[in-house]
Amino acid sequence: MPADLAVIGLGHAGLPFAQAACAAGIGVIGYDPDERAVDAVNAGLRGPSGDLAAADVRRMLAAGFRATADPAALGRVRTAVICAPVPVGEDRELDLSALEEAGRTLAAQLRPHTTVVLQSPVYPGTTEEFLRPLLEKGSGLRAGHGFHLAYSPVRGFAGPKVIGGLTPACTEAAAAFYARFTERIVRARGLREAETVQLMETNYRHVNIALANEMAVFCHDIGVDVWDVIRCAETRPFGFQAFRPGPGVGGHTMPLDPNHPPYQGRMRGHPLRLVEYAQEVNARMPRYVVQRAAALLNEHGKSLRGARVLLLGVTYKPDLPDQEGAPAREIGARLIELGAQLSYHDPYAPEWRVLDRPVPRADSLWEAAAHADLTVLLQHHRTYDMQGLAAKAQLMLDTRGATPVGAAARL
Repeated sequence: MPADLAVIGLGHAGLPFAQAACAAGIGVIGYDPDERAVDAVNAGLRGPSGDLAAADVRRMLAAGFRATADPAALGRVRTAVICAPVPVGEDRELDLSALEEAGRTLAAQLRPHTTVVLQSPVYPGTTEEFLRPLLEKGSGLRAGHGFHLAYSPVRGFAGPKVIGGLTPACTEAAAAFYARFTERIVRARGLREAETVQLMETNYRHVNIALANEMAVFCHDIGVDVWDVIRCAETRPFGFQAFRPGPGVGGHTMPLDPNHPPYQGRMRGHPLRLVEYAQEVNARMPRYVVQRAAALLNEHGKSLRGARVLLLGVTYKPDLPDQEGAPAREIGARLIELGAQLSYHDPYAPEWRVLDRPVPRADSLWEAAAHADLTVLLQHHRTYDMQGLAAKAQLMLDTRGATPVGAAARL
């Protein structure tokens, strides 16, 4: 009997998705072309992107999950969910190379009546215009007839699951699968609507973080505590959702603007000017953090050049090792270029490189904070005792609002 599900791509989205399916009693195999990642998962080690602890992976293995780099395994499943990474390059264009590889690999093994779902953050039209031809050409099957094709936004499992299919039958096939381990299914009208849900959610996050970042700069200039402003504002029972400022916006899903050159020829309509401006605001935050660091040192009679600067937390999410898009690297690079003596501490990053060279890692956090001229909190991991560290540090700049009022300079 064929397995129920193949998850293609065992990165930050794929492995947690496989875990949720395993927990629901679904037979799951995980495919990834990276044999090292496959070996690590099958050995019960921490997930390749760090989103799952080793204990979580071992529980999956005990439930029957296995990872493989053998494409033949994809020909024995009823449902295939593609979770290929789709990073944004320096030119702000999506890199679809991993998705292309996943599509070609699956197509060569695709059986009739299989349900294929793309679950990667892509631009509207990608499933139908990019993935569909790959699957049809490689398999000889026709989407909507020989196999079902659908899209579902990357959301984790914090809420309802949105599904949009090439045809109504495709939507229902995908919905029937997700209903096995998701309480509520929301059916979009089609593929593009479901893909645009992902775009809307991502842009919403970035636009609102940009507002919080602009307010942080404004509040600092007029001597107002932005963290207290947010604390009070979020008590409003309607019309306000709290977003908090920070040193920059990381992550695997970045905002996309149809007016940007890679998309101008594909999309009609008005440019998303608010999204474009939000990107500019958020992209300025690493430079602003460095400016604040220099100003703080200067207020205490020290120069950034030659100063010992300790960075706390270099990952983009708290309590996870994922560094995708983390602002720490740009901040570190700017500090080095301005002559600072840089070191770092992060319990989830045993090694860290900036400008293609390793940055010294602090072995003793408390001693490093006491020795540094300036300690900068970039990511608030739960293991950090921020009240104690703020008292120990000579100077501290807190970009996450994690220290008590008056204990440190805050963004």
